[in-house]
Amino acid sequence: MSAQGVPDVPNPSDHLEAATQAARSLRGLSTELTARVPQLLEAMRSVGTGLELHSTLDRICETAAELAGARYAALGVVDQERDGLADFVTYGMTEEQVARIGRLPDGHHGLLGALVTDPGPVLLGDLTSDPRFAGFPADHPTMRSFLGVPVRVQGEIFGNLYLAEKHGGAGFSDYDLHMVRVLATEAGIAIGNARLYEAARQRERWIDGSVAVTTALLSGGDADEALTVVAEQARRLADSAAGIVLLPAEEGGLEIVAVSADDPSDSLGVVIPPESPIVARLLAGKPVFIGDSASDPHMVTRLARRYGPSMLLPLHSGGRVLGALATPRVRDAKPFTEAERTLASQFASQAALALMMAETQRDRERLAVYEDRDRIARDLHDLVIQRLFATGLMLESAQRGSVVPEVRTGVSRAVDELDVTIQEIRTAIFALQQGPAEAPSGLRTRVLREINMAAVPLGFKPEHRFVGPVDSLVGELTGKNLVAALREALSNAFRHARASRIEVVVDATAELGDGSRGVRLSVADDGVGIPAGGRRSGLRNLKRRAESLGGTSRIEPGLGEDGGGTTVVWEAPL
Repeated sequence: MSAQGVPDVPNPSDHLEAATQAARSLRGLSTELTARVPQLLEAMRSVGTGLELHSTLDRICETAAELAGARYAALGVVDQERDGLADFVTYGMTEEQVARIGRLPDGHHGLLGALVTDPGPVLLGDLTSDPRFAGFPADHPTMRSFLGVPVRVQGEIFGNLYLAEKHGGAGFSDYDLHMVRVLATEAGIAIGNARLYEAARQRERWIDGSVAVTTALLSGGDADEALTVVAEQARRLADSAAGIVLLPAEEGGLEIVAVSADDPSDSLGVVIPPESPIVARLLAGKPVFIGDSASDPHMVTRLARRYGPSMLLPLHSGGRVLGALATPRVRDAKPFTEAERTLASQFASQAALALMMAETQRDRERLAVYEDRDRIARDLHDLVIQRLFATGLMLESAQRGSVVPEVRTGVSRAVDELDVTIQEIRTAIFALQQGPAEAPSGLRTRVLREINMAAVPLGFKPEHRFVGPVDSLVGELTGKNLVAALREALSNAFRHARASRIEVVVDATAELGDGSRGVRLSVADDGVGIPAGGRRSGLRNLKRRAESLGGTSRIEPGLGEDGGGTTVVWEAPL
């Protein structure tokens, strides 16, 4: 065996050894047995055909049964600990018979268990009379004659080949035993080739999975989606029931942040507490392999009770542990082999490296964006605003020198529009200078969300304007009340005002009545105004919200001609 648990390349001399053993076994035997040599050679050729492991095991059973004239054949693969069977391949029974029998032998009891612990050739006329026989399970076919030989791969026991129930009712002969032993030697060579091929394919799949994860993480997409790709690839490659990515939780321990499973909804957000020895081991950069999650006392979460064999691997790179990767299989599934554990650990290390590279890349991209935003903000402030301001001064000078009333009025409106434009540019500058943590959930975003939602029932989108750094100046409590006041004012405009135009202004630099600084929300419309005797419950709610913060609320003329419509003004100190 190689250091990675992969079989070494079979030596061509093994075939010569098999032929030599055949010659020694057949030397001096009867003419009848000699006549069966072509059949043996054909069987050996058939066994060595193909490279897929499970197909090779099926072919060995079928060929051995035909060679020895047996009704049934089976090949039990010994597990890594060599105290039971990891796989059991059968020939001669239908799928319905296998299903009725139920669970296949595990090699811990009876005659098959004895051959696992003490492998050697066995020839029995009636296996039920052997003291090691432990009985057949229900619906098991009748078997009397029995022949068993060990199968070795590179000198190590791979499993045992069993034949039962010789055709014609006779028992197996010494000739049958010799022939099957020769076949078992050739079978060991074929299995070695198949295992080597399967190991190469398995390594190729894990490498392809690592490439897919690295590509997804470095593509610049959403971080949560990239973690889901890690979970999906790990699940597929490990042939597990789920792929789970865990990251350190704020309160300690490890939290499930990405899941690939049939039903991931009840897994996301589950936290393995920090006092768990599994968490301590993973955060120390050491893998954890569990034979049965349902019965392991260290698996403290309810989620673990549904799984069987599990691998929990640290995502560590460069001495830093980013989190962990779990790949649990269903209960009673076969345990992970040494090769699978090694490949999965390498995959986790590669995924962790890709995560760190992706994080570094996103930091560089964010830095480039912020630098570009700072440059744009400086250009707007130093160039655009100054030019607009100079243009406004020129227009005001022209206005004073004009004697035509229409021109004076037009120029005055143009100056007002320039003032509004300057305010909007300053608002854009404040937005460009926002920190990364402030932008996603800031007051500006929530105000815009309310305006966009109101546009649906209104049939048009209200105009909006921000003055000052509203996200950084307005506190959370004041911001929540301001958004609620905006929602109430927009609702009133839709239900009662019959407005065709609405303008929303949020000013974080407003001067309040007592001379202090505060935030002012103005919602103006060109509707019909507030009718006499109409309901005032919404306005009272606005006033109560403002007064609870030490502010005020009032009604002023609106956007319509001659002050028609309504302007709701809501103010609160900062």
